[in-house]
Amino acid sequence: MEPISVLIGVVLLGVYTGAQNFMAGGGTFIIFPVLLLIGLDPVTASMTAAMGLFPNQLSSAHVSRTLATGINTLSLKKLIVVSLLAGCTGSILLSITPSRVFSHLVPWLTLLATLIFAWGSFVTQSAVADGLKGGGGEARQHTDRRLLIAQIVIALYGGYFAAGIGFLMLAALTMSGLETRRAIATKNVLVVAITSMSFVIYALSARVNWPIAIALALGALAGSWLGAWLIQHIANRWLKIYVVGVGLLLTIWLFLR
Repeated sequence: MEPISVLIGVVLLGVYTGAQNFMAGGGTFIIFPVLLLIGLDPVTASMTAAMGLFPNQLSSAHVSRTLATGINTLSLKKLIVVSLLAGCTGSILLSITPSRVFSHLVPWLTLLATLIFAWGSFVTQSAVADGLKGGGGEARQHTDRRLLIAQIVIALYGGYFAAGIGFLMLAALTMSGLETRRAIATKNVLVVAITSMSFVIYALSARVNWPIAIALALGALAGSWLGAWLIQHIANRWLKIYVVGVGLLLTIWLFLR
């Protein structure tokens, strides 16, 4: 059993992690090194973080459901089905491929997603929207195909190693012309579809540290409601700046660790 002071600290950190997960993603990158410092081995830390954050993901999806949407011919239901199937496939791949390969890719994926999100949000989002309006059905179908392929790849990766999928999905959704708040809400719904199979697998494992997972879940659940409040009271521009700032900080940490 972990000391009460450690569990209280995990609850408080979970509040921030839950709010960040709701708005931008990347919460795993915050909690994972802390769990290592507490003394958990990497596998236990990864599983415990996933179990502790899953209720936050469910809560975030529930809060976001009214804003979540598909885009053009890609319905939200279709995106959910694709995310679920690809996420399941990624979870299966986890058991037959070395995790070291993917762990080396995480900093590069996070950096790429952050740069794409910044470009899509500050440089090209209005141009993309104008192009879709003037390009007719063919332009919309091309955008939908790119988003569908991107979501399949993201979900495969997310089923294997969930860290960073929020940034990747925000990048894909905003580059497809989705407004920031709706992109955040849609991302929250799709994250649950991707990580649900991992939750089932980890729940059957003896490696999870349940006291810490429960403490993290309590804090992260409160954080999801804080995040929901923040996106309603922060201007779009500041939301974008926040996402890019967090992405850059996480990328630097990942390269230095």
